[in-house]
Amino acid sequence: MINSILKIENLSASYDDKVIIQNINLEFQKNKITAIMGPSGCGKTTLLRCLNRMHELTPNAKVSGKILLESTNLNDNFMELNSTDPILVRRRIGMVFQRPNPFPNLTIYQNVLAGYLLNGIKLKKQEADEIVEKHLNLVALWDEVKDNLKKHGTFLSGGQQQRLCIARALAMEPDVLLLDEPTSALDPISTQRIEDLIVELQKTVTIIIVTHNVGQAGRVSDFVAFLYLGDLIEYGLTDTIFTNPKNLQTEKFLTGKIS
Repeated sequence: MINSILKIENLSASYDDKVIIQNINLEFQKNKITAIMGPSGCGKTTLLRCLNRMHELTPNAKVSGKILLESTNLNDNFMELNSTDPILVRRRIGMVFQRPNPFPNLTIYQNVLAGYLLNGIKLKKQEADEIVEKHLNLVALWDEVKDNLKKHGTFLSGGQQQRLCIARALAMEPDVLLLDEPTSALDPISTQRIEDLIVELQKTVTIIIVTHNVGQAGRVSDFVAFLYLGDLIEYGLTDTIFTNPKNLQTEKFLTGKIS
């Protein structure tokens, strides 16, 4: 891709000698939304977790291949002392999980700043206030919570909690935002708000979303990568793959014949 920001080369991942993904080669375009689709157990979440070095937290995890963020190999010397610091990787590649998970012991205000607090980054109050307001506005949550910033994040509804988690990830100003089935635990109205937010956010950040929902991928993504049994089967523009898939397995998934 001409304007790619993230590139993976021959990426394989396993744990306990069980191969989850194998020899994946893929590029992600800057300020575009890429949906990673495929049946349950095909390796979607593992691929996502590899991109910000979270897969290595799994016991007996192994990863091989390259993960290049603007030519820097984030997977260099995996699990060795002189490797790229995974904490620094996660600042540049943020992640939001399947279920909303605001820190229950932190206020809404503190949740937005959690990345700074956990990394020991000290902020002046004015700077912290600006970060909180900016990123709650980005996720269209500021007007809903500005009078309740001292309440715990768990005070919010499920959809609001998920937007708070997205604000928390964005507050570190990442280059890439990973979303792992971010609406699967939400009601239809909250899901639509998150989808609208995702489309809006691509102006400022590159987004990679794992979704089992074919309709969602069609609504929000520019590109689609289809995984099956740990292999990358097909990748391309969403419109092209949805209307003219080249692979029979892709067509079966899109038409609900495999899930």
